Amino acid sequence: MKLTDLRRRDAYFVVLALVSTFAYLLAAHNAGGSGFPLDDAWIHQTYGRNLAQSGTWSFVAGVPSGGSTAPLYTLLLALGNLLNVPYLLWAALLGAAALALMGMFGARLAERLFVGVRGVGWWTGAALCLTWHLIWGAVAGMETAIFSALILIACELAARQLDAGLRARERMAGGAALGAVCAALIAARPEGALLAAMLGAALLIRLAAERRAALAWLIGVLVAGSLCIAPYLLLNLSLNGAPLPNTFNAKQAQYAPLLARGFPANFGEMLMPLAAGGQFALIFGAFFGMRGLLRQHQRGGWAFLVLPLAWSFALIALYALRLPASYQHGRYVIPALPTFIVIGVGGTLMLSQALTTRRRGMLARLLGRSLPLLALLLFATFWLIGASVFAQDVQMINSEMVAAAVWLRDNVPPDELLAVHDIGAVGFFANRPILDVAGLVSPEVVPLFYRPAELFALMRERDVRWLMVLPDQWAWLWQGQAETFGRYFCRVYNTKGLMGGTTIYRFAASGNCPS
Repeated sequence: MKLTDLRRRDAYFVVLALVSTFAYLLAAHNAGGSGFPLDDAWIHQTYGRNLAQSGTWSFVAGVPSGGSTAPLYTLLLALGNLLNVPYLLWAALLGAAALALMGMFGARLAERLFVGVRGVGWWTGAALCLTWHLIWGAVAGMETAIFSALILIACELAARQLDAGLRARERMAGGAALGAVCAALIAARPEGALLAAMLGAALLIRLAAERRAALAWLIGVLVAGSLCIAPYLLLNLSLNGAPLPNTFNAKQAQYAPLLARGFPANFGEMLMPLAAGGQFALIFGAFFGMRGLLRQHQRGGWAFLVLPLAWSFALIALYALRLPASYQHGRYVIPALPTFIVIGVGGTLMLSQALTTRRRGMLARLLGRSLPLLALLLFATFWLIGASVFAQDVQMINSEMVAAAVWLRDNVPPDELLAVHDIGAVGFFANRPILDVAGLVSPEVVPLFYRPAELFALMRERDVRWLMVLPDQWAWLWQGQAETFGRYFCRVYNTKGLMGGTTIYRFAASGNCPS
């Protein structure tokens, strides 16, 4: 394809990404207000603002902490603050850019894999820009879209190494580029290390017969990757004493009881939210496409060809094994979708073309023409549904965490300690000292999960004056012992929001609340 064609197509994906993201934002605005569909987005905003204003990596201003799972995203948000761009607009622009990059690099990857399949680049890029889960992630104010874009960029860079006849210098340069992108991938989400390892193993298998080329590529990967990942590792070591963020451990400890359901049940639980979309129509095409690709493999290339689907299943399996929390539309495993869509679209087009040849019967030709149309219809339908879902999610967070945070800002003295489960909006709007009972920025709390007596003792020791939780968080906090410990917290405000009503309690040392 000519360079001018690539630029024209990329511009198309940019426009499609901008239309998709801002249509979702408009839907939320028309439904009652702008914002983010989950509280964690406000955590990122708080870290980005504090980094820009004070130069410290902190949630509570001036108190360093490692509660950001995605330092790369924090840096990008801090840049927006330094440029004085309104934070909602900046987050939307970052998401739209990430969605456009998914379209661009997903199209390139599809064309490298599905050689000779007509229109595979155009249709793959369009599908990625119209997938409602990916659009939701792009406007969620989270690192999800950046991480997903980096996944496809890394896979496309790795796919270039499948070309035969590259010189050692070209292999080294390609390895350096991949190493730098993989470092960014890990800085966006720690599970990016899994994909980096999978890509490395697949390409070493592919290059095994070319020892000099393999060595040059490996040197490029290791040198560039090490240099680029070093700041990330040093940051985490300085904040947490560990090379990775501590937030994953806190989430895992909180949801550990879900592991008792077993791996098959948890895998299915994590998979179900991802099936609600146009990607459902790509399932048969994905497996047909994988079958077709493997028939074409040469000299170890099979290891890379199975990687896109392998990554999708590996990420879902990782969360099923460690953190089987499928809430918020499976947001932890949304990054499993881009590579699946690349294979699914390519395979569906390949299957359609195979069924519509003249030697096929009328029924087969009809089925071949129907598959792409069905997929297109589902993508368009769920694009519309997703906008409504996003708007509802934003209103839920605004009616609960944001409303409670504004009340705290207006009614609580700035020096009194708050115990809070969902800390994001509180940190951004109220800017008060916080004891995070979910453990994200207060890791000392994590060993006290499911031990209400010890957690209550810590609250007394720290002189907690206020507690903010949802009803289910109140039950989780006291583990059936609310009569013993919860009676020390007197209800003073309830948001009456869409998630059951976030409640704010005032600590009463006597254990007797006024009637």
